[in-house]
Amino acid sequence: MNAGKTMSIHRHAMPDWIVPDWPAPANVHALITTRIGGVSQGAFAGCNLGETVGDDPRAVAENRALLRRLLPDEPRWMKQVHGTRVLDAADASDSEPADAAFSRRAGTVCAVQIADCLPVLLCDRAGSAVALAHAGWRGLSAGVVELAVERMRLAPPELIAYLGPAIGPGAFEVGDEVREAFVRVDPRAEQAFVRHRADKWLADLFTLARQRLARAGVQAVYGGGLCTVSDPRRFYSYRRDRTTGRMAAVIWLGAGPAGVA
Repeated sequence: MNAGKTMSIHRHAMPDWIVPDWPAPANVHALITTRIGGVSQGAFAGCNLGETVGDDPRAVAENRALLRRLLPDEPRWMKQVHGTRVLDAADASDSEPADAAFSRRAGTVCAVQIADCLPVLLCDRAGSAVALAHAGWRGLSAGVVELAVERMRLAPPELIAYLGPAIGPGAFEVGDEVREAFVRVDPRAEQAFVRHRADKWLADLFTLARQRLARAGVQAVYGGGLCTVSDPRRFYSYRRDRTTGRMAAVIWLGAGPAGVA
């Protein structure tokens, strides 16, 4: 499957944002920003949407305004803590600790910030609900994806998922504790780790997410494979740069993005 399609916008041109390439129903809409576009400078150059990374607040506000112009409402940002809490997006706020959100309300925009962690987008084939999880290894191993599926309260076989850009399997070096966190829950997770050095492994976050989705009963999974670390022109990466910006994944029910061709 294609990882995603480039988005063309008539006004406030932002080339190279990602529209997920998945068979979502017509009333489900999603975008994943890249660092292309925006007004941030220096280490944050591009469209940094993170308010707490050290960037000029005026630049972040302008970047967020560019995204907001495409959306039916303000994105419901959360205080991401690499945990498993799942909120109704209508109740989410940037002071509320959580790493996933769902919505059944048209126009409510679920949002997560990313810079190596994996955004997992979910919807049902009938278009009655959407969800979005911020899945780094801690949240993923602890079950954030399964809990997001559970909070949707729909039959898992009726759900479809899309995996956005994240740190790729050639760049994600981890220790034994990370491998053990996954393998003790699901022995099949061994398939997602390749020995790299005596005490280090290369981990495939995309494979781990597919395994967790399968455990939750979600079989239709699209996307995956876009590595944030290996493409500095297109993506921010905390693992690569440490001081860097944040991109966003958003999903909602209702009308599509304004000005998208």
